[in-house]
Amino acid sequence: MKINEGSLDRGIRIIVGLALIGLTLAGTIGVWGWIGVLPLVTGVVGWCPGYALLGINSCKTRV
Repeated sequence: MKINEGSLDRGIRIIVGLALIGLTLAGTIGVWGWIGVLPLVTGVVGWCPGYALLGINSCKTRV
């Protein structure tokens, strides 16, 4: 797995993932908030399977 997410992309994914999980734990939104695990994990790992399928790469440095 090559990194295919840039630092801005990764940061946004981590923030959105944490926000969704936090809202779910607070009871503000329903169980659908657990979908925030997906952007959180892809942001931490730096690899998105959707990007890989579509050939998208937001990482400026080629690894």
